[in-house]
This record gives sequence, C-alpha cells and structure tokens, in this order.
Amino acid sequence: MKRRIVMSMLAGATLLAGTLLGTSPARAAEPVAEPAAEAQPAHVPAEFGTDWHDPITAAPPVTKPSGKSCQVTVAEAQFRDFTPYKGTFTPPRGCGDRWSKVVLRMDGKVKGRQFDRLGHLQVGGVEIFRTSTPEPSPDGIEWSVEKDVTRYSDTFRHGQDVEMLIGNVVDDTYTGIIDVKVTLTFYVGLPASTPGHPATTPGHPTTTPDRVLTLQNGTLTTPRNSERIVAEVYATGSGGGCEEFWYLSAPDPAPYSCKAAGGPYREVQIKVDGQLAGIAAPFPHVWTGGWSNPFLWYVTPGPRAFDVKPIEYDLTPFAGLLNDGRPHRVEVSVVGVPEGQSGWSAPVNVLVWQDAKSAHVTGKLTTHRADDLANSSTYTPGSEHRVDTEGGHRLTVAGYVDTSHGRVTTTVRRSLTNTSAHRWTDGENLDALDATWTDDLSVTVDGRGPARTTRTQRTYTMDGSITIGAGDRLRTVLTLGDRAAVATTQAGRRVAWSWLDDTVEGDASWTLNVPRDQRHAVGTTSERFRLYGSDGCHDRVLTSVQGVLTEDRRGC
Repeated sequence: MKRRIVMSMLAGATLLAGTLLGTSPARAAEPVAEPAAEAQPAHVPAEFGTDWHDPITAAPPVTKPSGKSCQVTVAEAQFRDFTPYKGTFTPPRGCGDRWSKVVLRMDGKVKGRQFDRLGHLQVGGVEIFRTSTPEPSPDGIEWSVEKDVTRYSDTFRHGQDVEMLIGNVVDDTYTGIIDVKVTLTFYVGLPASTPGHPATTPGHPTTTPDRVLTLQNGTLTTPRNSERIVAEVYATGSGGGCEEFWYLSAPDPAPYSCKAAGGPYREVQIKVDGQLAGIAAPFPHVWTGGWSNPFLWYVTPGPRAFDVKPIEYDLTPFAGLLNDGRPHRVEVSVVGVPEGQSGWSAPVNVLVWQDAKSAHVTGKLTTHRADDLANSSTYTPGSEHRVDTEGGHRLTVAGYVDTSHGRVTTTVRRSLTNTSAHRWTDGENLDALDATWTDDLSVTVDGRGPARTTRTQRTYTMDGSITIGAGDRLRTVLTLGDRAAVATTQAGRRVAWSWLDDTVEGDASWTLNVPRDQRHAVGTTSERFRLYGSDGCHDRVLTSVQGVLTEDRRGC
C-alpha cells in the first residue's frame, strides 16, 4: 500500500564514523560526482518529496498449507520506551497440537520522528523472532514481516509467558511510537515447502524438533535420549556504538574513529564445557539508518533487516557428552570485540530430536580438530588511509550416538574466511569498504543406509562508499549481497538443492546541515531476490526512485 507521508529529520541515520546526521563535522570539502540524471516516468519526482512507498522486500512470502488453520494473537503493543510487553500465550483451540506449519506475522506502524530500533519476541523464554524497524515519517508508515516458526512447535503446545521488546525513546524530539501486532497462524493441513526450504529436514526423519530448550544460568541439560542437537544463536551487533559497524573497525595506529586491536574480523563461537563446539561468520546487517543514508532504505531495507536469521550449530557430535543428565556449560562469544566493549546480543535456543524407543542414547566425541585462527589486519598510511584484512578459521568435530536404530555418526566441518579493504581520507570525508565473508558448512550423517551430506556455502558481500563533498553534499553508493548454495547428496547423488541470491544496490545523495525542505535528496534502490531449488523457484525485482516504486517484476 502506498501512503502519503512527510520526510522525517532522518533520525537514527549515523555516519560510519559515529556522527549523527545533521551535525557539522570539521571536514574539507571534496567534489562528489552525482549519479547521471536519467529519464524517469512522469510520476517520479525530481527529488524526494513528501510522498513515498511503504517498506517492502523482494523476499518470497511464507508458503501456507491448504486446509484448516487457527490464529492466535501473541502480542499487541505500543513501544514508547524500554519497558517490555508482557503477556501470556495460550495454544489454539480446535487445531490440535501437531501442526504442519506455524507462521508468525508482525504488522507494524510508526509515525513522527524516530531512530531505527532492534526488537525481539520470546515465548516461554525461547526467542522466536528478532527484527529491526524502518525509520518513520511524520504522517506514518506501515509494514509487515512473515516468518516460518514451525521449528518452535514444542514451545507452542503449552501455555507460556510472552515477552516482546522494541526498545524506544519517545520525547519532544523523537516522537515515533512503534505500534505492532504479532499473530501466529497454525495450519493443520499437509506440509508446504517454501522454495529453498524443504518441508522435511535433510538427514533426519522428522520436520520439527521434539524439544526446544533455553539455557538456564548458562547451562544446558538435554533429554537423555537426544539423538540430534542443534543450537541457534540470534547474533546481532547493534546498539548505536562501533560494534554496529564492526566490519569497519581499524587497528592501532590507524587514525579511524572506531578501533579494535585485531581490526574488523569477527567470529561467533559456541563452546560446550569450555571446548570449542562451533564457529560461524556473523551476518553484516545494515539497519535502516545505516551508511549515513536513510534515503537508501525508506522503501527497501537491506537483506535480513526485518527478519534476523539465527546462526545454526550442529552439536550432535557432543550428544554423548550432553546426554548424561547433568547440566553442561554452553557459552557464546564474539571474537574480535574489544575487551569491555558492549554492542552484541546473542541469545541461544537449543533444538533437540529424541529417540522415542530409547531411554538413554549414549555416544562419544571422536574427532575435535581446530586450526589456529588466522587474522591479519594491516594499516597502510597515506593521503588515503587503508586497512587490509584477511582472516579465517577451520573446525572439524565428529561423534557418534548409539540409537535404537543403530549407531549414527555425525561429522561437522566448518570453514570461515573474511577479506576486506577499508579506505578513508583525513576527516573521513571518504569512507569506503569492499568486504567478503564466506561460511562453508558440511554435515555428514552416517548410519543405517548410505551416508548423507548436506553442504551449505554462504557468502556475504558489502561494497560501498560514503563521500561528503562541496556544499556538504553526502552521497552513499552501496551494494549488499546475501548468497547461499545448499546441496544434499546421498550415495553420490544429489537429492535436494537450493540457491539463494539476495542483492540490494543503492545510490542516494542529500545535503547536510540544512532544513528538510532544502536537502534535495535523490536516490535509487534496487533489490533482486532469487531463490531456486528442488522445491521451487522465486525471482523478484524491486526498484524505487525518489521513494516511488518504479519496478516490481517477478520471474519463474
């Protein structure tokens, strides 16, 4: 839906150096090449005005099964401060307690002036949703997000406490109250697959976990008959400080406003009883005030901004240790964060599949091989300062469980890399980054029948620059990429696959330190979301110019 709205003061947009938009940093003027003017449809204004499209993404909607469904409202709140909404959840009546799919939907609206905010929703202590908000306008915007939350079905079978928080500040300056409603819809029909996300879990006979657990005082106690264990971590660097832009951190003696001794390399690690159990590359989120230019994000947010995906760690090789009925210490940490510096949130859920025919599943960790973490961040001085970073890490763990259907061995191999080139000038009038992260995960399950391997190759990219030139003209040019190739093979044959490429490109300019009606903002943002695989196809392109949606094209 398109709504008539008035431009906000760009609250929440932050320079990569940490300076709020609208302030006047002491910087020498440099020429900034504006994008060449192109002929636009008659309904596209020459610059941003007081009317633009509500936030929209090109991601596929969650596919719903046909047949009976029941809906439950989980939370309905207006967030004015950092007081969480607290309520209760009651399972739906008339739809049983075994569902083919459970879909979360959040509808939001906000008007006035406000920062982008990070929020979460917990049911029974289990984090089922993490999100960020778009920046509003005085007249208001509306948006919605859907998420498949079937994996949390165990939590939904019982009455639970609910807590939701989108931390906010409302005062005479920042007037936007964030109004949201969250529902869960429970489907009783046959399972339906979203393209690229099969209805069954490769390598395991059931779709959803039998149990969903949370840590208790930093410890985990699993059922003694657990045969598969997966931890998920909703890791986000945020909070408005330097860790919101962790990928730009510079080591000493580089003269940059955000410092970290080891540079920008970050890695999210999970340990079991002090032993490294999993590694992962964090996703480089860009929120809707990011890279100094909300004009990039008013219509189309960056990848995952509205639906933060958890990192998954297969802990099944540790099942033999965890299944002894005792609590075990589980810790999540982020490598590279300066000591004593806050800014990361990393709540943990643990998904467990049980062997219904065994009272106690025994096993053993048989392989644990961690290479030394490599991290080189080199500063080169000059008229254009530069930090070049190369980092990486490898981990292999393997173990077996003796189940009622035989011995099953799980081998997990994970390899991470990060390369980046960060360039800036004195005063940070130019601030540019070209970075790539890879996260290559292979899980092999070998038990009764041929071994089955699922390999997931993730690549995240960020290539952009901010320049501030003559007349305080700021320009941001940025391309973000979120890519994943997943293939499951058995007996030398590919049995399932998917390929995802979500790319967002933007180019926007506006004038600093002037009233809103003199900013002369222009900007074009495009998103192409492609998801192909054995379960279907989705291909959608969105383009907006000066806030007007000029293209909405679907392929497949």
